[in-house]
Amino acid sequence: MGKLWEKNYSTDKLIEEFTVGRDYRLDMNLVPSDCLASLAHASMLESIGIISSEDLKSLKDGLISIIRDHKSGKFDIQLSDEDGHTAIENRLVEICGDAGKRIHTGRSRNDQSVTAVRVYGRSALIGILDAGFGLVRTLLDFAEKHSSVPMPGRTHMQTAMPSSVGLWMGGYAEELADDLKGVYNTLELINQNPLGAAAGYGVPLPLDREMTARLMGFPSVQNNVIYANNSRGKFESIILDSLDQIGLTLSKMAQDLILFSLPEFGYFKLPDELCTGSSIMPQKKNPDGLELTRSASAVLSAAATEVKNIIRSLPSGYNRDVQMTKEPFIRGTRLALTMLRVMELTVDRLKVREDNLTAGFTPDIHATDAALEMVATGSTFREAYREVGLNLHKLGDRDARAALASRTYPGTTGNPDFGFCMNKIAELEKRTLSLSDKVEKAFRDLTGTEIEIIPVTDYR
Repeated sequence: MGKLWEKNYSTDKLIEEFTVGRDYRLDMNLVPSDCLASLAHASMLESIGIISSEDLKSLKDGLISIIRDHKSGKFDIQLSDEDGHTAIENRLVEICGDAGKRIHTGRSRNDQSVTAVRVYGRSALIGILDAGFGLVRTLLDFAEKHSSVPMPGRTHMQTAMPSSVGLWMGGYAEELADDLKGVYNTLELINQNPLGAAAGYGVPLPLDREMTARLMGFPSVQNNVIYANNSRGKFESIILDSLDQIGLTLSKMAQDLILFSLPEFGYFKLPDELCTGSSIMPQKKNPDGLELTRSASAVLSAAATEVKNIIRSLPSGYNRDVQMTKEPFIRGTRLALTMLRVMELTVDRLKVREDNLTAGFTPDIHATDAALEMVATGSTFREAYREVGLNLHKLGDRDARAALASRTYPGTTGNPDFGFCMNKIAELEKRTLSLSDKVEKAFRDLTGTEIEIIPVTDYR
């Protein structure tokens, strides 16, 4: 077989190469999710009498064999196939004969593609959330271990007020926890079944969309068939926007670690095995992982913008433009997951240099505390502010740890309350695990085996 839409003419070679682009390679990432959706569709067709039970058994065996061949590197998509849908259907015809020719009944490549991407995106978000929970716990463990270690607080990059390593790292833990809440909210939003929309206008067949939703672990159907079609690109942009917030947090964290591990600061030491070297300078140990995390945040943000710019002014109904959203979407989801893993590895092995941190507590860092002490004895704050500001040389040495302990309300150095963030993450993880278990059970029930939706290999 050739292309699914093949007619009595051949497409110009330049147009074929331009319209296919790299889509056939990108679709290698979507083979497992495409096959699962196809099996759900075939099961539904059998339930409404469109195909026989024998056809369904043949198609199920064929689709599962394609998933296994794909995992072992024995299934490939060629430029001549145009996309993964064609390659899968052609293989099914080889394996199943006429049953393979029936599987596309009531279905368009439009809803086939949006469903495959939806299944892939849902699993990608579950994986990202899992990695995010792991990183938050690593940050909180680090913060608790070094809770009372003094660390100069800075504004405008100048020493400002007493702070601690625990407060600094705990702040990133809470920020990331809120980022992950946004990702979970996105996961709940996109967890809708678009299959059955066909080309966006439905078909004159009694398709059971609730059944395919149940078979793929979706809690609901994306009701309006035009909306299901129009959500392609829209949902991907929403996912990438939520991941962009993670990128912003990790970028700032990476910048802090690069800065504070400089010899001039020496607050932290990066392990040698997480650094690379120079081709000319023998002494160099470069924080390339952190630098690339910092820049990867920009690439992730650009992916979100790229998708939104592609879909921004499209008319309703399917337009070929949305094909171009696939690459930034896959790139962005994989990049977010890698960034989380890199940062967890880095923080897990990060060394704290308490002597340098304490040495950073120059007397002026206690100026605000000194002013507030004067307020406690009757001065107005403005009088105290002026008096201390004009006499910084009189501050003298103060105990850094005592300054940290003097801040006692929740969320401060003396009372960081790491349990606040831990409880938030535990609840979010519980909800994510429940959703993930339902998805995995649906896949097992549908296929009779364990299926990995996100391939280990990144086909880009």
